[in-house]
Amino acid sequence: MSEPNRPARRGRLARSAAALAVLLGLASYVGLHQMTGSRGTPRCSVGSGDHRYEFTPEQASNAATISAVGTTRGLPERAVTIALATALQESALRNIAHGDRDSLGLFQQRPSMGWGTPAQIMDPVYSAGRFYAGLEKVPGYSRLPLTVAAQKVQKSGFPQAYAKHEPDAALLAAALTGRTPAGLSCTANPEEGRPGDPRKVRAELIRAFGEKAAPTAVTGGPSAGRSAAEPTVLVVPVRPVADERRGWELAQWAVARAGSLRIAEVSYRDRVWRAGEALGGWSKPSGTPAAGGESVRIRLAR
Repeated sequence: MSEPNRPARRGRLARSAAALAVLLGLASYVGLHQMTGSRGTPRCSVGSGDHRYEFTPEQASNAATISAVGTTRGLPERAVTIALATALQESALRNIAHGDRDSLGLFQQRPSMGWGTPAQIMDPVYSAGRFYAGLEKVPGYSRLPLTVAAQKVQKSGFPQAYAKHEPDAALLAAALTGRTPAGLSCTANPEEGRPGDPRKVRAELIRAFGEKAAPTAVTGGPSAGRSAAEPTVLVVPVRPVADERRGWELAQWAVARAGSLRIAEVSYRDRVWRAGEALGGWSKPSGTPAAGGESVRIRLAR
């Protein structure tokens, strides 16, 4: 009724309209993010629904290395689960150069306690190998509760803390050892920036899996005497040929390492993973009988 109230009402209406515009803009951004993925925040995941674990490409790369070192030693999936749960607790799967006293790396191993030099411990392949070497000395470790098995290696002040990571570690182990085909999803942006280096990919494959994982062919790109505009593809044999689980292990290792090794595409059997796709998962190209066949094919960023 009185004139002085009208400006106040107009002010409230303006503020409400502005708030609504902000909310609509936020909703549009979230919707676009869900549809296209975020180019600035690559991510990885295993599992689905309530039983799903999401993590960063850095964590995925380290997890894949831990898994590869374990299976290359001929150890069972349970050993990989124990190692992953331990690293999740000790470092959150990050290769950190600090910790309690002189603890370092994925497993927070201490140079002063004989685990190796600081440089050795900061090498994920070495540190994972040292953990497995300790685990192999534990009689019947695969039948022990995870906390007991991990504690016999680590001698932690908080041994029960390993237990909370067992569900996530089991999901990771199932995917990274190849038991769950196409179980690892990752988004990555390797097409941006420098090209992938086939020599580095080859070296990392051999470090993680041994000489049997060395690529048998490199096609395209300058290293093969071709045009730089032609994509470089590494062909990694699956040995033995009939071991599909081994093939998926190699393929998902490549996906997990895509960011650091500049990998743009991985294919195996009738599935293909491509960097930059919104959901970061594996797809089955229509009209294509086989994406990679019996070998894992790794295409590098140009």
